[in-house]
Amino acid sequence: MCATKPARGGNRPNLVEHEYKRDGALNLFAAFNTRTGKVIGQCFSRKRQKEFISFLEHIDRETPPSITLIHIVCDNVSVHHGKEVGKWLEKHSRFRLHFTPVHCSWMNQVEQWFSILQRKRFRFADFSSKEAMNESIMQFTSEWNSHAHPFNWSTKSVAKIMADAPQSVRTAA
Repeated sequence: MCATKPARGGNRPNLVEHEYKRDGALNLFAAFNTRTGKVIGQCFSRKRQKEFISFLEHIDRETPPSITLIHIVCDNVSVHHGKEVGKWLEKHSRFRLHFTPVHCSWMNQVEQWFSILQRKRFRFADFSSKEAMNESIMQFTSEWNSHAHPFNWSTKSVAKIMADAPQSVRTAA
C-alpha cells in the first residue's frame, strides 16, 4: 500500500489509496503542568469515565505526595463530570476539577500543547496502526518534557486572544 499523499493547495483533501483501512480512534488525555511545562499523557481506545479515572490515577502516581493540591482544568465533556468521576474525586481529596466555559478552550493551556502536537506530529497523519500513533504521541511527549517550559501568558496575549474571539465568547468569559 502506498503512503498517503498530502493535500495540494486550497481545500483539497489528502489523497489515500483505495486500500486504506481506518483503524479506529485513539483518545489522548493530557495534563499540562503550568509551572514546569511538563506534560503527562495517556492514550486510550475509548473515551469514557473509566478511562478518565485511569488517567487521573496515572497523574496521582506521577505527582509526588508532597503536592497536596492538584488543580485540573477540563472542558465540559460529560466524561469529566459523571457519577463515577464524582465518586473517585470524593476519595482523592487533593484533586480539584475546574471547567472552562463553553467555547473557551483557549483558557486551558493544555490546548496550546495539543495545537503544537498537531502541527509537529499530525500534519500528515499516516500511521500504520493505533499503536504506532500512540508511540508517536508518547515519543513527542517525552521529547517535549526533556526541554519543557511553561507558556508565558501576559495581559497582551490574553487581550490578543479575546480580540480574535467571537462576541459571544467575550461576553461569556
